[in-house]
Amino acid sequence: MAEKDAIIELGIGNLRRLARHDPAARGWQQVRRLLRPLDDAAAALEALPTSHRRRAMLDATAVVLLRCAETGRSYWAWTEEEWAALLGQDQHGFRKAAPGWADDAVRPYLAAHAFLLGGFTAFCRLGSFSRLTLAWRVFGRDRVNGEIGRIRSVLAGWGYRLGRDDDQLLPMVACQMLLLNRSPHLEDLSTGLFERVRRERLLPAARGNTLHAMQRAVAELGFCDPPQRLTGRHSPQAGGGWPAWAEWVERWHGTSTLTPPVRGAVRATLLKVGRWLEAEHLEAADPARWTRQTCAAWIAALDRMQVGDYAQRTAGLKGRAGKPLEAATKATQLSAVRTFFRDCQEWEWIPRRFDPQRTLATPRSIAALLGPDPRVIADEVWAKLMWAGLNLAEDDLPQSQAGNFYPLELVRAVTLAWLFSGQRSDEIARLRTGCIRWQHDGSEITGDSQQVLARDAVCLLDVPAHKTGTAFTKPVDPVLGQALDAWQAVRPAQPKFTDRRTGELVDLLFAFRARKVSTTYINNTVIPVLCRKAGVPAADIRGNITSHRARSTIASQLYNAKEPMTLFELQAWLGHRSPQSTQFYAKISPATLTRAYDDAGYFSRNMRTVEVLVDRDAVASGAAAAGEPWQHYDLGHGYCTYTFFEQCPHRMACAKCDFYTSKDSSKAQLLEAKQNLQKMRAMIPLTEDEQAAVDDGSAALDRLLDRLADIPTPAGPTPRQLDLPASATILPIVDVRQAQAAPI
Repeated sequence: MAEKDAIIELGIGNLRRLARHDPAARGWQQVRRLLRPLDDAAAALEALPTSHRRRAMLDATAVVLLRCAETGRSYWAWTEEEWAALLGQDQHGFRKAAPGWADDAVRPYLAAHAFLLGGFTAFCRLGSFSRLTLAWRVFGRDRVNGEIGRIRSVLAGWGYRLGRDDDQLLPMVACQMLLLNRSPHLEDLSTGLFERVRRERLLPAARGNTLHAMQRAVAELGFCDPPQRLTGRHSPQAGGGWPAWAEWVERWHGTSTLTPPVRGAVRATLLKVGRWLEAEHLEAADPARWTRQTCAAWIAALDRMQVGDYAQRTAGLKGRAGKPLEAATKATQLSAVRTFFRDCQEWEWIPRRFDPQRTLATPRSIAALLGPDPRVIADEVWAKLMWAGLNLAEDDLPQSQAGNFYPLELVRAVTLAWLFSGQRSDEIARLRTGCIRWQHDGSEITGDSQQVLARDAVCLLDVPAHKTGTAFTKPVDPVLGQALDAWQAVRPAQPKFTDRRTGELVDLLFAFRARKVSTTYINNTVIPVLCRKAGVPAADIRGNITSHRARSTIASQLYNAKEPMTLFELQAWLGHRSPQSTQFYAKISPATLTRAYDDAGYFSRNMRTVEVLVDRDAVASGAAAAGEPWQHYDLGHGYCTYTFFEQCPHRMACAKCDFYTSKDSSKAQLLEAKQNLQKMRAMIPLTEDEQAAVDDGSAALDRLLDRLADIPTPAGPTPRQLDLPASATILPIVDVRQAQAAPI
């Protein structure tokens, strides 16, 4: 009570210690207990002793003393809320709470008093406020800058923009953490502090990435644990209907050695089966009670199922809900249930009451709809995407407030790897440093070698172990090798990462800011960028353009090239274990199929044409109707006037019956001298023997003559009776050219 009266007695002029204040006033001795810690704290602050700053320090002390008189309590007993009320949420709030003579420069010194004397650390409640300046004043400028520099050096080595000296985000977040920890030393930062900041939201949400990067750097220095990856935090845990079935599913999921993505997909299908069991067959919630009848019921239900049936969430189905399931989806879900029961029986969890491979086999009606059907991107669209990738520029990349998320060299390397390597997105993301090798005549050379022209060098890509096989090496276009070498030349040093397939610690090529490039980066960023630049839609009649469709497109183009790769060569280039897998990627183009069909000569093999002279005078005069010949088939050595020439068994090797006229005869010469003759071609179907005679030569012709020796001619006698020579000249026929033929 005496201190309160003394403060009031001293008055504003003395409390502010203006030029005319009375340092010998009686009240100073009574408030000494309150005044001395404030003066000591102000003296300990690291700040240049200018008159303006000294006035702000003295006014900050006066504000604290006046508030002590108002509350009747000493400032070290104030709560966090009382300090926050005095400081205000921003400068406007401070002006409302503080006396009118306290200007904006007073607030930072009040915050220093709150931190040093009141244990105040709720700086998240102060709005826009220079944490860096406060940390400089209470901890010392050199010490704070030195600790921030340690963090910057780690982040700069990984490629973070936060590692640059002109960055302002890291100092703000780092100083907030140091102030919260009440220590200027990084060694004192703990994992629990970082978790508390996130849990209690002591930093704005926009600073979450900076906090994450800072914790990674502090963890790299060995002072705390790295931040945990929070996956699936926005989605509730999927349920599987009856709890008993869900327990079996979780037990299988925790025991199976399948890869995490496959194991997760099987688990999702099994939970769907659990929801079906809860609705239709509650008695079979225990896998041990499944019978052949239960399996048959599930197969029948799946065959009639629609998209969205027994699904826990339908938010992402868009316009697909209510449509029948595709055959591939049905087969995949049947395979998941087969895998589950096979494992449960092999692990002796349940008795073997049926054979899953037979009882849960894919029905023939579904299997008939399965087969190779690669979703190839149209050639004209793919050409535009390749042009866009080869001409990718800085302006094409998506921009954020901080600029490009990845350097242009990295984006170009990922883009060209998608366009030229023919690998899965997972394999591209897992490429390792040094994966490109250059060879010339079997000898290793450097990528920038001046001794060998680029077109003469062979570029080899080392592909890591993948889902269908082990690591292998394949040739790729040099433009891809140059892009990968360009990125590796500027790639900042990165920590080693665990290869999720092999479990090895490796140097991943596509890593930045100590993070692996996501396997979804191609689908979510690269393809939309290329589509915008190329002016093509992101989807076609076969669906969205995805990373995996490039693999089918490249394989099909190599299979349909002018000098195509064989199926086995393509199998090795794609890294498949069997040609059957390659068939799902390589598709024969219509142009290639048409060319092969034309080369096979199906029509010309079975049809030939023969020239025929039509006597138009005989037709016009009516002589043809009276029986006079009007069609004269040119046999080379003569003419045949038999009307049904194409049906004559001796048409390919004329037996010179009464319908035959030799070209040496006067009758033939008179025919050729006529002015009103029309030359035409008649189509002649060929038998197998006649085809052989045309294709194979004299030996086949002799066999044909022997077979026809006793077959009557249209005039009646056989060639043997006509005493035909043992050898004869074959009919002069020509290949069919449908555009020129004029059949009669």
